[in-house]
Amino acid sequence: MSDQTTLSAGAKTLGASAGTLARRAALAQLTAPGQPYELAQIKALGRPCRAFVNAPSTLRDLYQSTRSDAPFLVFEDEQLSYEQVWRRACRLAQIMVETYGVTKGDRVAVSMRNYPEWIIAFDAITAIGAVAVAMNALWQPDELAFALNDSTPRLALFDQERLERFKACEDAPRDMGVIAVRTTAPLPPGCAAYEQIMAGADTDQMPQVEFGPDDDATMLYTSGSTGHPKGAVSTHRNVISALLSWELDWATMAQLATSPVEPAQNPVALLAVPLFHVSGLHVSHLSSYRAQRKLVMMYKWDAEKAAELIERERVTSMSAPAAMTGDLVEVARRTERDLTSLVALGGGGASRAPEQVRAIDRELPNATPNIGWGMTETNAIGTGHSGADYLAHPTSAGRVSPVLDIRVVDEAGHELGPDQRGELQVRGTSIMRGYWNRPDANASTFDGDWMRTGDVATIDEDGFMYIVDRIKDLVIRGGENIGCGAVEAALLEHPAVIEACVYGVPDPRLGEEVGATLQLRVPVNEAELRAFLAPHLARFEIPRYFHFQTEPLPRIASGKIFKRQLRDEAAQRLGATAG
Repeated sequence: MSDQTTLSAGAKTLGASAGTLARRAALAQLTAPGQPYELAQIKALGRPCRAFVNAPSTLRDLYQSTRSDAPFLVFEDEQLSYEQVWRRACRLAQIMVETYGVTKGDRVAVSMRNYPEWIIAFDAITAIGAVAVAMNALWQPDELAFALNDSTPRLALFDQERLERFKACEDAPRDMGVIAVRTTAPLPPGCAAYEQIMAGADTDQMPQVEFGPDDDATMLYTSGSTGHPKGAVSTHRNVISALLSWELDWATMAQLATSPVEPAQNPVALLAVPLFHVSGLHVSHLSSYRAQRKLVMMYKWDAEKAAELIERERVTSMSAPAAMTGDLVEVARRTERDLTSLVALGGGGASRAPEQVRAIDRELPNATPNIGWGMTETNAIGTGHSGADYLAHPTSAGRVSPVLDIRVVDEAGHELGPDQRGELQVRGTSIMRGYWNRPDANASTFDGDWMRTGDVATIDEDGFMYIVDRIKDLVIRGGENIGCGAVEAALLEHPAVIEACVYGVPDPRLGEEVGATLQLRVPVNEAELRAFLAPHLARFEIPRYFHFQTEPLPRIASGKIFKRQLRDEAAQRLGATAG
């Protein structure tokens, strides 16, 4: 493991700018022995890494150490304090243990929209040493059934819409407990209503369960380039390292600022993305505890509603994919909403266009734009930057987190120098333990201590990382990773389809949209195909653009479909249509 002041294998001291050297010096000071963000070299999960000496040991310790009467959750006309959320989590945890027999290491699934109960359930699960399985609320019955059979939870919590999808699953497990949240219809046998069982609980004490920093805490499903999604399992230390890494980033920026940086007196974040993503779960929810930040929850994204909430609640920060922050900029341009309380506008999932970075600075003058690159597997951290650095390098994803190392390697695994293009690899404290029950995926993902990201990148002499391509066969649509292979497999189930090739095509708002070129046996229209795919794929996975042909799809010398050619042809067709 390289020295912490080096931070990146791609950022060499020789030739580094004065700003880079100043940042390294600030980080060395803030992480020195005796400092709040002191870093020490340890081994976790058998891997050498840098860990925060003063970090909470577990998520339970994080929740307990931040109990207060400060406002925490706001959802429509409902409000809960940190103490109220803790007490409700205690009651639900007691129910999980006593009624459903949940023990350390058991999986408990959560599948619902952004409700306060999502956060209460997550806190309860992770505070008793169980594993919170955050399921994509947009999944259709087939996808939901796969994840339930894969993770084998002892208990699942569904809201009404997800409960209906669970009932429609033909082969989902039926031996787990089920709790329904915010019910609007009669419940099936064996299903308990959350409100009813919580009303009957009479304890405010969290069950005592022994577990530690390297025990499993979370499982989030991530789309692979082929087949079904994989459950990325992270420990308490993995998650907490990411949270403190962001704190250290902000402390570093404050130390380097030419004018005093005053923290918001009443920090308020807008939760605009789903909690089943690391951007919602980590960046918005979990990072709020130590900051005692109020979290204003949105059921789903609506730019006009977001602007209204920012104005009403005096929101100070929001983090969301480029498509959503772009929507907010547009609202700021054409309305008289008072968005001056917004001082930080973060992003991730996909890069912003440079014009959007400048537009944020122009249309939201109090909001410092920031961006980061991370993955579900890295617990949302990797690289990041903000403010002047971001404006000066708008196409970069920033510099590496202090608890991680990054490098770029060639096909033979040899490390490359500054500005050389190769696969991005990452290692360090926030990297997941591994994929659930997937030794094959772990073997192909890890190169010793290094994790292969599937992204093609360059790193310059100052440590700024640039994503230039991807190796994995994915479409990244508005921050959602879509495995092309899974969509192709669903299309090939249709009797009219002989061959299918799925790819990403440029989209000005979402970054990419899903396109598909199909060889057909008999004619079929787009509406019929979309209706056929609806039970099998989430709506965001269904192709927006189709191209039909009767001749075989083009191939490269190895016999594989020539995806790049078909993608380029689709982009040309759409460009011509747009023109």
